[in-house]
Amino acid sequence: MQGAISDLPWWKGAVIYQIYPRSFRDTDGDGIGDLRGVLEGLGHIASLGVDGIWISPFFTSPMADYGYDVADFCGVDPIFGTLEDFDAVVEKAHALGLKVIIDQVYSHTSDHHDWFIESRSSRHNPRADWYVWADPKSDGSPPSNWQSVFGGPSWEWDARRGQYYFHNFLKEQPDLNLYNEEVQAALIAAGRFWLDRGVDGFRLDALNFGMHDRALRDNPPSGVQAHEATRPFNMQIHKYNMSQPDIVGFIELFREMLNDYPGTFTVAEVGGPNPIAEMKAFTEGEERLNSAYNFDFLYAPELGAERVMRSANLWDQSDEEGWPSWAFSNHDAPRAVTRWAPGEQRDEMARLYMLLLLTLRGNPIIYQGEELGLPQANVPFSHLKDPEAIMNWPKTLGRDGARTPIPWEVAKPHAGFSSAEPWLPVDPEHAKLAVDQQQGNDSMLRFTSEALAVRKRFEALLHGKMSFHEVGRDTALVVRREASEGAIIALFNFGDAPFAIPPGLVSSGDVVLSSRPLKENLLQDQAVPARAGVWVRVD
Repeated sequence: MQGAISDLPWWKGAVIYQIYPRSFRDTDGDGIGDLRGVLEGLGHIASLGVDGIWISPFFTSPMADYGYDVADFCGVDPIFGTLEDFDAVVEKAHALGLKVIIDQVYSHTSDHHDWFIESRSSRHNPRADWYVWADPKSDGSPPSNWQSVFGGPSWEWDARRGQYYFHNFLKEQPDLNLYNEEVQAALIAAGRFWLDRGVDGFRLDALNFGMHDRALRDNPPSGVQAHEATRPFNMQIHKYNMSQPDIVGFIELFREMLNDYPGTFTVAEVGGPNPIAEMKAFTEGEERLNSAYNFDFLYAPELGAERVMRSANLWDQSDEEGWPSWAFSNHDAPRAVTRWAPGEQRDEMARLYMLLLLTLRGNPIIYQGEELGLPQANVPFSHLKDPEAIMNWPKTLGRDGARTPIPWEVAKPHAGFSSAEPWLPVDPEHAKLAVDQQQGNDSMLRFTSEALAVRKRFEALLHGKMSFHEVGRDTALVVRREASEGAIIALFNFGDAPFAIPPGLVSSGDVVLSSRPLKENLLQDQAVPARAGVWVRVD
């Protein structure tokens, strides 16, 4: 089993590290991270033992949604650097053995994009149908009742055209008309541009928002009441403003282009309350995408065995089925260790969560700072930047607290992120967890590297089948990963008291990694300590 070699594609079971470049590292002293900062930080990322990086948007943008409002799909925003800086990142990443994945945002653009500026200029210009335009109802109200993710109606009146345009997100993010074949061709050409520059694949943002019901029918109510919702969006079932079956046709066209670049990897972000059918449709067979992930864990307010098993068991692991990816934290969700663990337990639980993420069958996605055990940062209201965080304050933790700068050196101003005041403040609690403070063997950083190294030794953890042994309590989880070379039993105790291992489950084997020191011989004691995860190799 040790040193197993697989002929499967590189991405199957690969661990991807997400870089939010705005907060990764600043090299030009403007308080905003940049591509040169990514370049400087690649050595740190490679030392973890991950297989690739995903870089969140660095494209030309007015930054209404901090880069997810793209004004030029083939340009680098000056705050991040230049195309030459990006090329240098790709070259160094590849030299370090890292694949490079970048975001592609195909459901919408910025209202500053040349395409939209032309589209809104009249009803008869060459790009008039590149966005979703509609006449008002006879009373002047919007064409449908659709609500935007960020609050308020999904329709914005435009006096120049005398029509409403559709936006699932901010009004500064008009939705593309992905039914239009010229739009499809333009987006595919943008993807080809980056592949020609050496990227190894894409994370496709908000992909299931890419198409709408062309009849513009009203969404039905979800049953969520106003006092229960943080935004009107939650009060509807999103039957018509997203998740249309024709998205699969565009995916297949996109895959045809990707086939010209062997070895590429594509992962779709699929949001919504019941996304599994779309995730499977987007990744089915050899003519669509490689992988998909959703928000099962990203928005979960707590974590236990039942939630893990329910999410993982949605995939039947058949050969025809797509391949899942998993994320516990990212730039769109409050950090997991804050959502799931009391403050005094976060150091221990951060290790447990990392071990669990690396146990699940699929591609683990580690969000920057997760390897340091960073909790959600405290960002005062006066410093908030994210429009969603401002709108929902103080009812939600918001996204800004997950987007604050990475702490590199505790003794330097702003923890070494920048020589200037950062765009978001560095939390003093984060500075204590800086990279230079975590070089000891007992640090979260060292544990992450060790866990990644151990994982690579076992085919079972990389590609093996996954099953669960139910123990009847939500604070205990037993996972079996199995390949032809052998198996790993992963035991997790989310609770505050030792968890007795079910009789006969692990009678012999070797403990290959534990998130906490084991004072006793686990196999003799037959108990997992409180707040601990353990990998045991069995034959």
